[in-house]
Amino acid sequence: MKRRRFIGTVAGASAVVGFPKAASAESSAMPDAPVMELRVALTTQAFEKLSAFYRAGLGLAPSHVWPEDQGRALVLDLGRATLEVFDEKQAQTIDQIEVGRRVSGPVRFALQVPDLNAAVKRLQAQGATLVHGPVTAPWGDQTARFADPDGMQITLYQKR
Repeated sequence: MKRRRFIGTVAGASAVVGFPKAASAESSAMPDAPVMELRVALTTQAFEKLSAFYRAGLGLAPSHVWPEDQGRALVLDLGRATLEVFDEKQAQTIDQIEVGRRVSGPVRFALQVPDLNAAVKRLQAQGATLVHGPVTAPWGDQTARFADPDGMQITLYQKR
């Protein structure tokens, strides 16, 4: 069962709403799309620890690094990006499925990985906080939930 259809069913929606092609995730690759790239900027007091978490824990290489005289910063390419907007009930539904209770804040990353078990091992080797171990979501994806060193909730998922 596809995630969007499942979520609509769980939330008690009487119909599944479809979106026109122009608003789909696939349209973001088109040169005339209204938004060409999503960047999320995390500000931290523990730059080394947080950047190591994402570089070593997820295997991400910096695509840009700013000179230190401007302050420390790097850009990590996360591949294709989407922005999900949830209401509180939807956030509760996802947390219940992935963790068993409402735990995430107003922002949570969900990162698709090619091998969930390998990603879990890498993050744990980097000292990541495991919020909940791997579970199978009702739509078939395998998920695991972590918190980064600053407490940001991160769902790793592998499509099945």
